[in-house]
Amino acid sequence: MSKYQSLWEYIQNRGDQSFQLTFDEIQDIVGIPIDHSFLTAKKELAEYGYQVGKISMKGKTVAFHKITESNG
Repeated sequence: MSKYQSLWEYIQNRGDQSFQLTFDEIQDIVGIPIDHSFLTAKKELAEYGYQVGKISMKGKTVAFHKITESNG
């Protein structure tokens, strides 16, 4: 199980199209500080119907977006 599992479940249950969480909010949800492993683990989020957008090191925020099916 991923150490970010609780975050992925939180995002899925939240259900918003797009939103941001601060590094501190993520730490509160996961119980550990966000670290380098997040960059590798973020691909797991697709299994929950979301993707990681912009990660702002300056603003200490992470954007999340719901994956939408396109009939392009």
